[in-house]
Amino acid sequence: MKKILTLVTIILLVGLAEVTNAQLAKDSWSLGFGFKYPRMLSVNTEALNSNYGGFLSLQRNFSEHVALRLKAGYSHLESNWESGVGTQLEETNAITGDLDFLYYLVPCEPVSPYVFGGVGGNYRMLTNYYSTTLDENAFVMQFNVGAGLEWCLDEDWKLITEFGYHQTTTSSFDGAVIAGEQSGTDSYIGLNLGLLYFLDKGEPSKYCQLYTGITQDQKDMTDYNKIEDMIKAHIPKEVTKEIVVERPAKATAVSEKWVLVGNNFEFNSAQLTAESYPMLYDAAKAMLRNPDMKVAIEGYTDNIGSESYNLKLSEKRANTVKNYLTSKGIDAGRISVSGKGESNPVADNGTADGRAMNRRIEFKMQ
Repeated sequence: MKKILTLVTIILLVGLAEVTNAQLAKDSWSLGFGFKYPRMLSVNTEALNSNYGGFLSLQRNFSEHVALRLKAGYSHLESNWESGVGTQLEETNAITGDLDFLYYLVPCEPVSPYVFGGVGGNYRMLTNYYSTTLDENAFVMQFNVGAGLEWCLDEDWKLITEFGYHQTTTSSFDGAVIAGEQSGTDSYIGLNLGLLYFLDKGEPSKYCQLYTGITQDQKDMTDYNKIEDMIKAHIPKEVTKEIVVERPAKATAVSEKWVLVGNNFEFNSAQLTAESYPMLYDAAKAMLRNPDMKVAIEGYTDNIGSESYNLKLSEKRANTVKNYLTSKGIDAGRISVSGKGESNPVADNGTADGRAMNRRIEFKMQ
């Protein structure tokens, strides 16, 4: 069983190396189901590996980070104990019901890690057990902690891989209470593999735009008239013929250069400003429509700061744009990056508007 689980894990890691980006909602309902591999951990008998089980869950996500899950499961666990006539096989069958709190650490990634904790009930049924004075069937409480990964398959389906640790409130889960044992508790672990299907979603979340830019169709809020006015006010006439002033990211494959003008980056930062995303989104679509197109991305800064610092900052800005394009499906081999620092200003660095325009990205066809 352990070898099979290892093989399945390897296949999943290879097969899901390229997964789609998650599409979050502000709140949602989802149904989960799958297989479980349980194993006794802290018990008085010798735990065996010939175990199996399954689970069914109903989950309510209240936000991008927080969720509550009601989970039912079945587990078959086996262990050995020694008697006067030799080794005996003990079996524990458990029906569980848990209420867990989940917290998603990085909800915007296509592979999203989470942790959980909660309480539950455990109705255990014993067969051929060591302590014959115990009730064959009994209900016990348990506490749960663990962690997992959600792998985004598409907008409605996710793959679940999860590890859970379960601590019962008695020492009878394995059917063996040792003489002289005043108190104690048994515990077991569970490895889950399953699917999560979203039954209902609320309003689409904009939270992930902080990380990956635009995750769904959005209205283009860029003020192109303002950008054009800035160009006319600050760019010398002899270079205006090289500047794209009409929706630059929609240029065709025959254009020689695109200039993403406007306040593209925060001051002293490689973080793109909100108005830059519509242009980059259109640039990604143009490159997807023209698979033979290759571009060189050049990053620029204003003249505030040392020349060496600005060179490094401009290269970071170029890499930020490259990372955005590759996240939208553009092959990284079609993109080269370089940092030009404060060289080749297109506007007057003596004004705030001019410096904003100089913090720019240029796309050049190759």
